Amino acid sequence: MSTTRPYPPGDRDPEPEAAAEVPQGRQVRRLSFDGESAVVPLARDFTRQALYAWGWLPAAGADQRAAAEDVLLVVSELVTNACLHAEGPDQLQISCDRKVIRLEVSDKGAGQPAPRSPHRAGRPGGHGMFIVQRLCLDWGVVRGPGETGKTVWAELGAPA
Repeated sequence: MSTTRPYPPGDRDPEPEAAAEVPQGRQVRRLSFDGESAVVPLARDFTRQALYAWGWLPAAGADQRAAAEDVLLVVSELVTNACLHAEGPDQLQISCDRKVIRLEVSDKGAGQPAPRSPHRAGRPGGHGMFIVQRLCLDWGVVRGPGETGKTVWAELGAPA
């Protein structure tokens, strides 16, 4: 499964020019990866559009910009892990309320993601779940009874 972008950034959909009104209550968006290629940039673009719709972008300051970039990085890491270790992702679900954004990547893999221990910054590869662990409020894995695959989820705090 390819993780390279088949088009220049921003060519899929234009970014909104003005900040959207922040929706009230819990908002949910889902992206199916069925038949898709270049799933990592697709997931990032989908997430970026959700962040615009939910008022995380455009960022008013450095803290808000950093929070949005953290969300995009975690999406990249979760989707990349599904590509490398689980035959690719099936679905990305993003949900958001005023305090927390939750990212969920479902796949058919049997493996159990975990940060490489001990973590060695100079060693190539194996940093994805370490990054997720460091940036997120919490993360975990859910498996349905009698189902193959899993959903890896991560939660990040909303910018102040």
